[in-house]
Amino acid sequence: MDRKSIIQKIEETPEWDIIIIGGGATGLGSAVDAATRGFKTLLLEQSDFSKSTSSRSTKLVHGGVRYLAQGDVAMVREALRERGRMKRNCPHLVRDMRFIIGNYRWWEQPYYTIGLTCYDMLAWGLSYGRSLPMSKSKVLKEIPGMVKEGLKGGVVYHDGQFDDSRMAITLALTAQDKGATVANYIEVKSLIKDSGGKICGVKAKDSLGDGEFEIKGKVVINATGVFVDDIMKMDAPETRKKVRPSQGVHLVVDLDFLGGDSALMIPKTKDGRVLFGVPWHGKAVLGTTDTPLDESSLEPRALEEEVNFILDQAGQYLTRKPERKDVLAVYAGLRPLAAPQKESDKKKTKEISRSHKIYESESGLLTITGGKWTTYRVMAEEIVDRAIKTAGLDKRSCTTQNMRLHGWKENVDRSKWDYVYGSDDVELKKIIDEDPKNGEFLLEGFTFTPAHVIFAVRSEFAQKLEDVLARRMRALFLDARKAIEIAPKVAEIMAKELGKDENWQASEVKEFTELANGYILK
Repeated sequence: MDRKSIIQKIEETPEWDIIIIGGGATGLGSAVDAATRGFKTLLLEQSDFSKSTSSRSTKLVHGGVRYLAQGDVAMVREALRERGRMKRNCPHLVRDMRFIIGNYRWWEQPYYTIGLTCYDMLAWGLSYGRSLPMSKSKVLKEIPGMVKEGLKGGVVYHDGQFDDSRMAITLALTAQDKGATVANYIEVKSLIKDSGGKICGVKAKDSLGDGEFEIKGKVVINATGVFVDDIMKMDAPETRKKVRPSQGVHLVVDLDFLGGDSALMIPKTKDGRVLFGVPWHGKAVLGTTDTPLDESSLEPRALEEEVNFILDQAGQYLTRKPERKDVLAVYAGLRPLAAPQKESDKKKTKEISRSHKIYESESGLLTITGGKWTTYRVMAEEIVDRAIKTAGLDKRSCTTQNMRLHGWKENVDRSKWDYVYGSDDVELKKIIDEDPKNGEFLLEGFTFTPAHVIFAVRSEFAQKLEDVLARRMRALFLDARKAIEIAPKVAEIMAKELGKDENWQASEVKEFTELANGYILK
């Protein structure tokens, strides 16, 4: 379905059962859930799908080892079960990864082995694998880059690894497959209320054109993550803030710094957080930080102290200590944490629970915030259940627990980037059959081809150069300098597909280059 068809559908539908604002993990998951139950569902995203928090994670599908240490057993148990379902429902994007904790003190191995065995048990029948103690030699075999001096052994445990924005696109396509209408670059400007003060729709604007829409709906779900307060204030300006954003920063470096395919987990850094080194698409993601902020933005930037913190802490555990010149990309994301409602509730952001929360206003606006990627499905189930009750819709049960997502494919070949497309790889092959040049690298040694660009425009809602380079192909997050280098070629291919002129190409390349420079450490 092309953009014109999507806009036409929005204009011609007299009333939707459920309108969802927000195209991140929670909003897209809610669209899948609602559409699967047979409800007439519309999702609107002000920018691109997963533009904000949902493309900027540590790339983990996990229960949260540190939350278990904090005693939040219920949340960890729920997340571990959802972790298992994500792998079962989307095996081409979610995979088992071995995480190694190096032990440098005699007591650490029994301590972490016992704790992680409890972690495994909470997963019940959806475990990825057993946690086990390891000898020093086995630790170094799995992560050759780990500091050897003082290393006594280690512990291995299992968690999931995935591609976050590719998962978001998969959810958008799944929602569309199930009958939902999903639209990026449609910004909600205000809420519509009936004579009784109840919300009955939204007013929205096409960010890429001049179109404005008055859209009627039986219930509106606010799933905008760190921006939920903006929508809530449209409903009731006096509403107290429900979210306190916390920034997490990640550095991307060559995989050689780890030296293997297993991930490194540092259980306690000097600020009390855990730090990960996670293999991802042939690179390593190092992070993260936890910095409280007062304001939310679509493009948060890493602070110098955050970059220095990650380099310093990773350098204490890696033989080859990463330096600024080694960083291929730096990205920052914001977590939508629950804002303290009174002074006595204030805590450090790393201590605030990641549990999700649902609010319902007097006018019937439903807001969901908090949580994390791993629990997106159960969050969606809960908010749609609430929407049914609020709007008086027909009671229909959730069916997403065991539902295969778009592109479902087992036993994918992860040696090539194309594995993220799952069964859609046949569509890529068709594009290459149209012209063999579509299968050639855009830049020698950089895994992306014209076929990926064409498919993103034709089948994955991509409208801007950034959509393709940041979230469809992940080039910006893997190597920002190379992403800038291929930008003109990608813009040219997109322009041909979208019917755009040279002025559009030049404008997109300029805009993307300015953006990408913020992902490069000077």
